Amino acid sequence: MSKQDLVVLGQDGVEGCCPGLLTAPLDEAQSVELAKVFKALGDPIRLRLLSMIASRAGGEVCVCDLTPAFDLSQPTISHHLKLLRQAGLIDCERRGTWVYYWLLPEMTDRLAGILTRPAGQPLPDRTTTTTDVS
Repeated sequence: MSKQDLVVLGQDGVEGCCPGLLTAPLDEAQSVELAKVFKALGDPIRLRLLSMIASRAGGEVCVCDLTPAFDLSQPTISHHLKLLRQAGLIDCERRGTWVYYWLLPEMTDRLAGILTRPAGQPLPDRTTTTTDVS
């Protein structure tokens, strides 16, 4: 087999596994799965936590560095982090008494792929497809 025949798995972009909203309708299972992710992202605290984790130099952050940024109790922060983990957006590891969190880019890449219009594809001309409702 020559080098030209080799296919590197996971290099074909998000389009290979997940059709975008503009290319194919979601089936029921995809809708249920994505709704959980969007529900997790729909809370300002969780969105901020995700942003703090994703933008952290070194790729991971200790929960001890997240908690002081909020006027919330540690159990409440842990609950929000648990929901982000259940949605597949972050993962964690306990090291001694502290837990370290990091972004799972597979899910954010998947969301980006689903929400992105295929390159070069024009938007529909809404002036000819809409009807006057007045």
